[in-house]
Amino acid sequence: MELATGATDIFFYIFSGVGFLFALFGVVLGKNPISCAFSLVLMFFCISADFALLQAHFLAAVQILVYAGAIMVLFVFVIMLLNADTKNLDLGRSKVFQAGAAFLCLGLFAMFVWSIRHGTGSPKDVGLTPEKVLSSGGNLRVISELMFSDYILPFELTSILLLVGIVGSVALAKRKMEHK
Repeated sequence: MELATGATDIFFYIFSGVGFLFALFGVVLGKNPISCAFSLVLMFFCISADFALLQAHFLAAVQILVYAGAIMVLFVFVIMLLNADTKNLDLGRSKVFQAGAAFLCLGLFAMFVWSIRHGTGSPKDVGLTPEKVLSSGGNLRVISELMFSDYILPFELTSILLLVGIVGSVALAKRKMEHK
């Protein structure tokens, strides 16, 4: 379904704002790790809605399946495995920490809004007009060709980063199990 440009912009800002609120109040300032994970899932759904509004339906589906699905199951599994409830969790959540985290989130949000409003990068600048994307086989083909040719190094670095996160969570869980 194609929305008018003004309506797309309005919904984009609504979903971005709601996602930002879930990120700030639910994830950064939340006290219960499971509630934080649920807020992160809701933020991922807002990002997916933004992708759908931008006609990137494949990215919207991947956002839901990979991040809101698989990655969050992994996060919740690690939280449960580490028994990270509010009694066992000491993150030093002082007022200074919360104020710093809120300031960082607000600064990042302001930077994103500024770059969206004043940025020069648009799909037309790199030659990705809707007509060219459709004639080359659609969004999926263009994304896959770019990902495995021009952006192979960031793709591989991301996979290594995910592997490091998994190994780190297993090491933390194993260390905690040995102390029991």
